[in-house]
Amino acid sequence: MTLREILQIIVGNKWLYSLILIGLFYLGAKLLTWIIENIVHSFTKRTKTKVDDLIIEKTKKWVVALFFFIAVRAFIVPLFDGGVVDKINNSVIIFLATMIVIIVVGILIDVWGRIWASKTQSTLDDTLLPLFRKLADVIIGIIGFVIILNHWGISVTPFLAGAGVIGIILGFALKDSLANIFGGIALILDKNFQIDDVIKLNSGETGTIVDIGLRSTKIKTFDNELLVIPNANLAITTIQNFAKPDLSARVIVEFGVVYGSDIEKVRKIVLDALKKVNGVLKEPAPRVYFNEMGDSSLKFKLFFWVDSYTKRFDAKERASETVYNALNKAKINIPFPTSTVYLKK
Repeated sequence: MTLREILQIIVGNKWLYSLILIGLFYLGAKLLTWIIENIVHSFTKRTKTKVDDLIIEKTKKWVVALFFFIAVRAFIVPLFDGGVVDKINNSVIIFLATMIVIIVVGILIDVWGRIWASKTQSTLDDTLLPLFRKLADVIIGIIGFVIILNHWGISVTPFLAGAGVIGIILGFALKDSLANIFGGIALILDKNFQIDDVIKLNSGETGTIVDIGLRSTKIKTFDNELLVIPNANLAITTIQNFAKPDLSARVIVEFGVVYGSDIEKVRKIVLDALKKVNGVLKEPAPRVYFNEMGDSSLKFKLFFWVDSYTKRFDAKERASETVYNALNKAKINIPFPTSTVYLKK
């Protein structure tokens, strides 16, 4: 039997022809696997980023399977005149493509999310990244499932209507929780504060940020009390962050001297005395302002800067003590408030 006769027998028997094609596609898939592992991977290793390496590693089996079923769709399915076989094969192709997209998006969220999270100190990142990952998986999976149903001629409108009703019910039931979650996301995205920052709320509470969670933020006050504030409330309130835009802070010391004192002399004495106080920055330079002629004294304000807001209170105490001693030594009196009462008979 000649080679030509063998080919005629093969072509004349569609089942034998299909079996041989499947074998060839399988060998082609194995060849594609070898190319991805040895040639493509060798190029991706030379790049600085690891994203392409992870994508190749995680998706190579799915890509090979996708290639196989696409080849089946092109050469074997037509032998069966379409129908159910065609729909099944197409459904498998859609499923494989969906899985590849899920894997690629998941890798991008993990890699880029960790790069972004490394720039913050919030534990919220550890919660948000898996949440975004699962949310992306669900959304892409639903899209793929809907495409498969549509391919089979199944209408998804009733399912969407039911899902909309369920979504409305869940939205009302979880309104507060969802508000806190989205508030936490807004806080971490805005980067208005981070762990260990000292903040003051619009309501007056002051403390150190110890944790930024998915639903609430924890603040430790200077009295060692823990405040747990819902993120929804924190996202809409005014916050004073002592650590922003940088750590440096201005200190104000108010004092008064008796009427008749030499204003320039007072200013010189105070500035000279301040040079002995540790931690006072030379730039911006300290200033003494004659602020007001009060009821019983000439009122002044001393302004100076320290390199960190954490040193503000100690620096103010040292500066106040130094100013008081310097004025006493210079025989410049610091008056106390007095009142004169006249009694009429």
